[in-house]
Amino acid sequence: MAIEFHLVSKPKLKNPVLVEGFPGLGLVGTISASYLVEKLKMEPLGYITGEQFPPLAAVHNHRPLYPARMYYSKKHNLIVFISEFVVPIGAVNELADKIYEFARKSKVRRIISLGGITIKGEQDTVYSIASLPSLSAELERIPTVKMIKEGATTGVTGVLLARGAVENYPIISLLAESQEGYMDPKAAAMVLEVLSRLLKISIDTTALENEAKEIDSKLKEMMGKAKTAHHEYKKVQENASLGPMYG
Repeated sequence: MAIEFHLVSKPKLKNPVLVEGFPGLGLVGTISASYLVEKLKMEPLGYITGEQFPPLAAVHNHRPLYPARMYYSKKHNLIVFISEFVVPIGAVNELADKIYEFARKSKVRRIISLGGITIKGEQDTVYSIASLPSLSAELERIPTVKMIKEGATTGVTGVLLARGAVENYPIISLLAESQEGYMDPKAAAMVLEVLSRLLKISIDTTALENEAKEIDSKLKEMMGKAKTAHHEYKKVQENASLGPMYG
């Protein structure tokens, strides 16, 4: 069975924007897309299935859901795709093609992908890649955004960008500097702030920023405890090296 889009609603949207948030570094894509759906009170549009997708259900507010889902907002003329699992490499090309075909059929005016990139400085920059020079010019006017000149981007977003560049279709990738190894709500807030400028929609990221501060505080506490434990261990080692414990 190939990848299939199952629509549970058919809203009449006029040239909407499609935002895609799939897991990656810091889970930025999934966190930011989920937050967007919640804050904008978006409605279910459907779900995505595929034979290579993991056999699981995501549970939210006591309700089991397909882990790859689609939402829409008529008020904001917006569609959001979310995945709560890393797309298997064997399904990447087909899923990218399905998203692209869905976007063209739905007369989507641009696709915007949300994700993370390894921190290069003070975690204050959102990097971007665009399929068209006109999009790059638009993004360069945003102070916190830096365009990527050389490099590579992988997964569904990479396939979408390459096809968009060849077929002159507007696709944007936003990559917030992100911490490795754990969820990074600060990076999700950063990418949403840029998205809000592109969409001209107000998105309150206070909850994400507060969550980021809480995680940062806990990490500092853990690092402090680890440092203390290491210091105590070194003292024990030094004392042990002075002579035998029993004479």
